[in-house]
Order: sequence, then structure tokens, then C-alpha cells
Amino acid sequence: MKPFSKNIIFLDTEFSSLDPYRGEILSIGLVKLDGKELYIELKHNGEVDEWVEKNIIPSLKKPKVSREEAVERIKEFIGDTEPYMVGYVNQFDAIYWHKLFGIENNPCHWIPIDFASILFASGINPERYNCENKNNFYKEIGIDHSKYRKHHALDDAKLLREVYLRFVEDK
Repeated sequence: MKPFSKNIIFLDTEFSSLDPYRGEILSIGLVKLDGKELYIELKHNGEVDEWVEKNIIPSLKKPKVSREEAVERIKEFIGDTEPYMVGYVNQFDAIYWHKLFGIENNPCHWIPIDFASILFASGINPERYNCENKNNFYKEIGIDHSKYRKHHALDDAKLLREVYLRFVEDK
């Protein structure tokens, strides 16, 4: 596969609810194509879904920053390059990203790239990306996914970068 652009950034977010009307971003992981990374945890005093309380909240250990500080740190990290955001099943990531930045303030290209769709279009079941799926493809592509924490925004973005690079190399 030959990507349209190398100006990309890998993104994953964790959020308080799957309901975008109630939820907010709790953490953001960003990884550039060259491997530089940024991880931020945001202050949140609202309610969280039961699944989030059990699976996400215990992994949040860093000092929390305000939404305004998160926006500034992300903009500084990204710079003025307007990269394409690449996420795995990025619908929720994109929604919460736009809730954080608004439409006019978005430092990335306005079209998010969904890696699950890339897999699908390549004839690969997107569910095979899921580490918990018994038929995942990590061993086949030579990646040890066990070194990444599940449901951790930075680790998920780092794993996505590693898979993407392998996918681009092998195709």
C-alpha cells in the first residue's frame, strides 16, 4: 500500500462515555510517524460509565491538565503541519477531538483516517486488529502486542503506528 501522505499522526483517546452528548475526553495519546509522542490526561469531575470506571480510570496516573492546557500542548506538539489523524475505529476519537478543539481550532486535517476501513478495503476483517480477538493478526505480522497496555491512549496510538508501518511495508 502506498499512502497518499506521510503527514500523519496516530491518535487514540479514552473518554468518560460512549455517549458523546454526556462524555468528555479523559486522555489523549498522539504519536507522529517518526515516533515522537505526546500523552495527556485531562481533568474531569463528571460522571463516567461503569465500563470506563473499571477499565480506564485505574490506568490514569499522570497529573491532569485543563482542556485549555491540553489544547495548547497538542497544538505545540503538532505545529502548523495539519497532519491527517489516523485512528483505529476513529469515530469516537474524532467526535471527542472536535468537542475539545471545535471545528475552527482543529490543528489536524479535517478528514480523519480510519485504519479499520483501510483493513476492510484491503480484504482484512477489521476485528483481527483487536488484541482480544483469538484470530488477531499480530503474530502473523511480527508484532508483540503484549508490551502495550489495553485501553491506554498512548499505548493504543503506539501500537497503531507499529501496525501501520508494518502494513505499509508489507503491502
